[in-house]
Amino acid sequence: MEYSFNVYNKMATTGLVLSLGRLIKPQHRPVILCIGSDLAIGDSLGPVCGTMLLKKKYCDLFVYGTLKKTITAKEIKYMNDFLHETHPGCPVIAIDAAVGDAGDIGLIRVTNNGIRPGLGANKRLGKVGDIGILGIVAEKSVFNYSLLNLTRLNLVYRMADIISDAVADFSARSLFGETGEVAV
Repeated sequence: MEYSFNVYNKMATTGLVLSLGRLIKPQHRPVILCIGSDLAIGDSLGPVCGTMLLKKKYCDLFVYGTLKKTITAKEIKYMNDFLHETHPGCPVIAIDAAVGDAGDIGLIRVTNNGIRPGLGANKRLGKVGDIGILGIVAEKSVFNYSLLNLTRLNLVYRMADIISDAVADFSARSLFGETGEVAV
């Protein structure tokens, strides 16, 4: 199952929260894995999201991957085992930047089968996460790395803001329920 929201849609945050609610029925609080690097603007969506999530006052989540401590595609093979041993039973939400068709730039996609980081750069890496959130930041081409360097920071920042707000809102709702009472 997949949901898509345009970054310029005013209801994108609400849509992301609702789609996460349909895809995750956590008995435990989700763990967030933000993948990317701060070396290319287009690849920094994950670390920017992670940094924003840590700064939210009402967000009490385990977040891996920030601008200060990035988690790149190279670490993915170790992260799956680490996350499942460290946070047993917790759903993992993986967040990453992606490339796609020209008309898809600006879409935020939520999938129920995790993500494969590095796919846009023709890397064959393992799947990570139970839920994947991908922000399409550039058009897929032979020169993906140079396109990621030419991606607009405004697009990445706006996507990160929407995604981090949605994940924090979803986490608060799943922890406290819709009524504001602590869920048991």
